[in-house]
Amino acid sequence: MPDNKPPTKPEIRLFNSMTRKKEIFRPLDPDNVRIYVCGPTVYDRAHIGNARPVIVFDMLYRLLRHVYGEDHVTYARNFTDVDDKIIKRAAETGRQIDEITEETIAWYHDDMETLGTLRPDVEPRATAHIGNMISMIEELISGGHAYEAEGHVLFAVDSYAAYGRLSGRSVKDMIAGARVEVAPYKRNPMDFVLWKPSTPDQPGWDSPWGRGRPGWHIECSAMSYELFGPRFDIHGGGGDLKFPHHENEIAQSCCAHPGDDGCFAQIWMHNEMLQVEGRKMSKSLGNFFSVRELLDQGIPGEVIRLVYLGTHYRKPMDWTERKAAEAEATLRKWYALAAQARRRGAPYVAVVSALADDLNTPGAIAECHQLAHAGDAATLRHTLQFLGLMDDDLPQWADAPKVDLSRYADMLTQARAKAMESKDFSAVDRLKAALISAGVEVRMGKEGVDLVPGADFDPAKLEGLE
Repeated sequence: MPDNKPPTKPEIRLFNSMTRKKEIFRPLDPDNVRIYVCGPTVYDRAHIGNARPVIVFDMLYRLLRHVYGEDHVTYARNFTDVDDKIIKRAAETGRQIDEITEETIAWYHDDMETLGTLRPDVEPRATAHIGNMISMIEELISGGHAYEAEGHVLFAVDSYAAYGRLSGRSVKDMIAGARVEVAPYKRNPMDFVLWKPSTPDQPGWDSPWGRGRPGWHIECSAMSYELFGPRFDIHGGGGDLKFPHHENEIAQSCCAHPGDDGCFAQIWMHNEMLQVEGRKMSKSLGNFFSVRELLDQGIPGEVIRLVYLGTHYRKPMDWTERKAAEAEATLRKWYALAAQARRRGAPYVAVVSALADDLNTPGAIAECHQLAHAGDAATLRHTLQFLGLMDDDLPQWADAPKVDLSRYADMLTQARAKAMESKDFSAVDRLKAALISAGVEVRMGKEGVDLVPGADFDPAKLEGLE
């Protein structure tokens, strides 16, 4: 059996986007490790790209809890529940904004937890912190870092000399490469909105600058300060947030609350983006999926999670049906072994060590394969639980035999080939109708026929199908 004697405390090394190098993680206070991750704007279902930072930082959260203790780590992830996209959705549907946001938050919790993620300790909502945002804006104005213009309040980028440090670009380069809002009241094209006016039909709050609502960037600065103070350990999010969102957060936070020993987050972490079958995810390409759509196709949450963990968070990830099938086969083997565990175990130290090396999840998965090969059921079981790949009980889908629909796929392929010659598609339609009636999703394309059994699949309905 593999040696599983744990070290006193593994040394965690994380890649800091700010310094562009891997650093030893030394929390400001080991008894109070704090991590803040930018969460969703709640107006629609989370797509599979949205799920990547959730799984990445859930794995970081699990690692930190393992090393420092569950009671010594606080994970905050916000909800943006006031935004132009939400206002637009309300106008399109005729629904109330709070009805949309409450529904979407419930969807988000359900979908993300199905992927094996732990709910953060704190989930602040922007609308609950408007007063904190107004206070921070007033501090920025009094310090000469922001100005009022035509009912708006804007951050003066020229007032912060270090602007652009995170993204590694000069203000001149950012102006040339960014889509900046052209407004006559801006002193500098890169100045960004902290507060903007609201029309009578839009949500708004009273402020020293009139009735209005906050800009996007000020939200996380105000909420993280309220929760964690001016300095905390880790700030994370998707790579698409590095500029302008995180760059702007740094500027306004460091100007509002400067410190001799630094300001805001000491480590910045960003995950790379997700593709589908080698192409950028896009509705126009027909490869845009919500997490719920994958789950409804019958792909278990644990399978989705294992596919994500198979790629290092700082590398682009490609979601493919082949990877999902391979992940399901792997989990079935692992679960069959884990079910034999008759003693208590602990997460495999080699898996913990891999994760401590900048969240090397592919390395951790490789170690799981070694555990399974060695037949260590107890250690494998607890390692899978640590990785969020199983609960105390084995999932029901893993106990069910895998459905082989290849025979019916061949029948449909042959029927379609004959129909293309005869122009009589009645046999194809009959086969499709029978499969759909049995709870099978039928996908027919140029590359062939793919049959996916749904949650209500009834093989008895296919008996006698010829």
